[in-house]
Amino acid sequence: MQEDLRRRANEWIESDVDEATRGELTALLGVVDGGDSAAEADLADRFAGVLEFGTAGLRGVIGAGPNRMNRAVVLRATHGLAVSLLASFDDAKQRGVVIGYDGRRLSRELAEDTACVLAAQGIVAHLFSEVGPTPLTAFAVKHLRAVGGVMVTASHNPPEYNGYKVYWENSAQIIPPTDALIARAIESAPKAVEVPRMGVAIAREKGLIVTVSADVSRKYLDAVRALSVRAGGRRDLPIVYTPLHGVGNKLARLALAEAHFTKVFSVPEQAEPDGAFPTVAFPNPEEKGAMDLSFALAKKERAFLVLANDPDADRLAVAVPSKTGSEYVQLTGNQVGVLLGHYLLTRGPQDGKRVVLASIVSSPMLGAIARKLGVAYEETLTGFKWIANRAMALEREQGLRFVFGYEEALGYTVGDVVRDKDGVSAAMLFAELAAVLRGEDTSVLDHLERIHREFGLFVSSQVNVTRRGAEGAAEIRALMERLRGLQIDRIGPMAVVAKSDFVARVRIATGGAKTELSLPETNMVGFDLEGGSRILARPSGTEPKVKFYFDVVTEIAKGEEFANAEARANEQMSALRDAFVKLAGT
Repeated sequence: MQEDLRRRANEWIESDVDEATRGELTALLGVVDGGDSAAEADLADRFAGVLEFGTAGLRGVIGAGPNRMNRAVVLRATHGLAVSLLASFDDAKQRGVVIGYDGRRLSRELAEDTACVLAAQGIVAHLFSEVGPTPLTAFAVKHLRAVGGVMVTASHNPPEYNGYKVYWENSAQIIPPTDALIARAIESAPKAVEVPRMGVAIAREKGLIVTVSADVSRKYLDAVRALSVRAGGRRDLPIVYTPLHGVGNKLARLALAEAHFTKVFSVPEQAEPDGAFPTVAFPNPEEKGAMDLSFALAKKERAFLVLANDPDADRLAVAVPSKTGSEYVQLTGNQVGVLLGHYLLTRGPQDGKRVVLASIVSSPMLGAIARKLGVAYEETLTGFKWIANRAMALEREQGLRFVFGYEEALGYTVGDVVRDKDGVSAAMLFAELAAVLRGEDTSVLDHLERIHREFGLFVSSQVNVTRRGAEGAAEIRALMERLRGLQIDRIGPMAVVAKSDFVARVRIATGGAKTELSLPETNMVGFDLEGGSRILARPSGTEPKVKFYFDVVTEIAKGEEFANAEARANEQMSALRDAFVKLAGT
């Protein structure tokens, strides 16, 4: 073992405050000394860098070391956050910070550590008394007029992960330059053992740790109920719901009940929070098998609708009966986004100059709908922080009324209730849409077909290329540079209209004309294709992979069978996807 690696490991053990992670690292050193090469590789990875404070705050595998998620990392991060808040707001101490947490391993401990560090700096910590959804924490930041918020969650990541999401005073996730400000303060933070902390009991006596009132949940549910755009419909339709062992069951069931849905069945094996996620291999409703128990219960109850939140309830997955009724079809994030957006724009309030937003990697179909309806539409960078912050900027600067925003990874938000994705309000509104459609004697899939016939058939697909470790990160960087340097006029069956380099922030048309891109600099490459189709490639912000996004656009001929149009579009998609993957060398 390299002596430098041993030295850094011993220094970490000395500075760690957690007996469990000190023991974990000490034991690992012993195994490495015994000549175990796998253990040495594990140790090297734990010290390959520092868990980076970035897109979603912190997120990583739980364990000892600077490149893992643990108490020591969170203590230093919170010290940096406290310093940043005190420098940014004169009243930071009085207004305080909201702290929420989910049901994952170590979540409550990390939340209490966060509160104790803030209290030591004189900043009031508004700490939830029990696990809860991420959107409730975001709502509480606004409702309590706090200067910031922290949600301890790893969302839909595997059980071995946890994370630390940061909100600013506008109740949205942080964006530049705030994230860089906090990151610099974290770099200057003392060792974990030297970070000042106030004991929970003392902090409560001093009023520096206060419990978030149950009234906040009540106000949140009232605000969700007020998002309703249509009364009536068939509210007695059977609905199956699952929180996937997460924290959504309580609030989601209440939101549905208060919207007068009378037949909601929770998947019993997944109803209570359990950070081990025992019935799913991966607690993400998009993953194969994650919805199997939901579908089994749906068949038993003859459900008209299946709703699933991810473990922190900020995402929503939807499944509906197939046209034959023999099985359940899980809708994509794009399909749910299009259905909700169309519903809100066509059946919701028509007052004011409205705007809808989508992340750039989401289907462009919402934009086509908005343009035809005379509604403003914009695309943002990937990540809901961009949607929320842009929505507020458009409201503030142009007087627009923000109606809806979504990203293809099952994230949706309606109005200004939560400035982040919200799987609870989205579940209530999709149930309302389904009830309205059933009252009109039509199905969700038939309604989606009608929308496609009016606005165009948009088909989306995604390919993920995973490359782990430091070597994998280098491969991903090389792949992106290779794509950035491509000079091509055709990809598979489609002509290239233009290429966009989002690092250089320039779009170059096939004829050579250049246009400056309006989005901030980001590591992404795009290819605009004939007929409105496109390809985007970008590295993930939270996982060791590069993602390719494909959108094919075609018209449905008058009188053409929808199944035939879909088959034609899917055939084009398959050829396009295969050609690009080959071109990328993956």
